[in-house]
Amino acid sequence: MLTRKIFFVLTILISTIAVAQKPQKIAYIDMEYILENVPEYTEAQERLKARVITWQQRLDALKREIEIMKVDLSNEKALLTDDLNDEREEDIQIKELDLKNLQAGYFGPTGDLYMLRKQLVKPVQDQIYNAIQEISVQKKYDMVFDKSSDLIMLYSNKKYDISEQVLNKIVKGRRLKAIEDKKVEKSAAAIEKANETKAKLDDKIAKNQALKDKIKAQNEERAKRRAEIKKAQEEKRKKRLEEIERRRKEREAKIKAAQRAKDSIKNNKN
Repeated sequence: MLTRKIFFVLTILISTIAVAQKPQKIAYIDMEYILENVPEYTEAQERLKARVITWQQRLDALKREIEIMKVDLSNEKALLTDDLNDEREEDIQIKELDLKNLQAGYFGPTGDLYMLRKQLVKPVQDQIYNAIQEISVQKKYDMVFDKSSDLIMLYSNKKYDISEQVLNKIVKGRRLKAIEDKKVEKSAAAIEKANETKAKLDDKIAKNQALKDKIKAQNEERAKRRAEIKKAQEEKRKKRLEEIERRRKEREAKIKAAQRAKDSIKNNKN
């Protein structure tokens, strides 16, 4: 470790000497201080801690189960046959293998802890590195060191510490994101409200159209009934006229018949 640090320092010195003609702008940060002041990191650490406690409890419970199995086997070994003894020992070995696999699954190099830390902590680290990158470009820093890393800093002038600038950049980014999220939320709310208004308007139009259709159907029904009534009345009137005409013709026929009978009687007398 010491050799690596010395090699790193020598590399920096050689690089500085090689470009001595150009003034070097150097700054440093305190990563631990920055992380402690980023709420998302604290929240991620709490979630990790809670998950680790849960995993450790499961492992401890399995360890206790194995210990109980071993104690029971030790106490009952004299009473067991060789086959039963071998079977119990095999059960213990299987449980120990389960414990080993579970422990590797939780805390192994690519286990759940690694994946969860990557999922929770990496976004925060990306925020910090992006902020450092932006500040370095804006301020034209040639090098930015991490005070809390393996690099030994025998002396550091506070004026070269850009940790607060990094935090301010993160806070500013968070505020901008919050503003953007609020805009998106407002836009979504406006769209939703517009959709609700349109839905209400469409519903109102549909109801008005339904009412118009109903009134139209009622008017058509009334017109149909009036036409039917009128037709029935005309047919009734026609029948009455035909009946009157028939009776008139019958009366005329009777009158003519009576007249002919009268004339016939008169002629016979003569």
